[in-house]
Amino acid sequence: MELDSGNVAWMLTASALVLFMTPGLGFFYGGLTRNKNVLATIMQSFITTGVVAILWCVVGYSLAFGPAQGRGIIGNFDFLGLKDVGALPGGPNVSFDAEGNLASGSVYGLGIPHLLFMSFQMMFAIITPALITGAFAERAKFGPFLIFTALWSLLVYVPVAHWVFAYDGWLSAFSTNADFAGGLAIHVNAGFAAIAAVVVFGKRKGYGKEPMEPHDITMVVLGAAILWVGWFGFNAGSAGGATAQAAYAFTNTAVAAAAAGLLWTLASWQFGGKPSVVGAAAGAVAGLVAVTPASGYVMP
Repeated sequence: MELDSGNVAWMLTASALVLFMTPGLGFFYGGLTRNKNVLATIMQSFITTGVVAILWCVVGYSLAFGPAQGRGIIGNFDFLGLKDVGALPGGPNVSFDAEGNLASGSVYGLGIPHLLFMSFQMMFAIITPALITGAFAERAKFGPFLIFTALWSLLVYVPVAHWVFAYDGWLSAFSTNADFAGGLAIHVNAGFAAIAAVVVFGKRKGYGKEPMEPHDITMVVLGAAILWVGWFGFNAGSAGGATAQAAYAFTNTAVAAAAAGLLWTLASWQFGGKPSVVGAAAGAVAGLVAVTPASGYVMP
């Protein structure tokens, strides 16, 4: 199987777009905090790229996409330190039909390098713990945050990523069409972690006693806009190449965000007395989250 230049070009672009979402998330969360905590909040999103990228290359990728151990629960150490992860087409996400032919959607079938597949999945591994930082805003110290991010990435994200994204995972989206781009492995996973963090940390200091309005609405909208642009790589890139399914995912991403942002604005206008800029931004992000697991399967 030779490399497909079109698929390679699109997946390189999609990987960069997903990485772009992490600083966008920093702006989104940072704008919602008080002025004194904005830099700490942005730093939490930004430093996640360093912590998770290194862990992913050393051991995370192997455990997430190595051949399954224990009925699809976790991978093995075949790709430890990116061993045998090179520029040739191929990799762990390879599926065969009953006649022994490569199934559509496999890394071999799409003609992209194994290394590129690893890089695309690394961007998902980075954005997922970054999503949780909204629950840490104005609560967590930097040192404990780094420890949590490293441990959560390895002990929680990596196994769940194997369940959903690997062909031999027990919840494999490739065999069930259940989760196109990470609704379970990323959004539900990070959401429950955020709930746990809020329970452990409790209320922010001064909550209910002093004003806690967002300090910079412009940053919130900028962050939401960056997330929206990056999400095209997140969803359409999950098709694995420049395919018709990628076109559906791309269009569904645009339509869902636009519809949710508009409806949230109208609702805030109706029930709050005036249209809300924060509401429009939050609505667009909610639409992006909602469409993600079905983005490659539904009609616009």
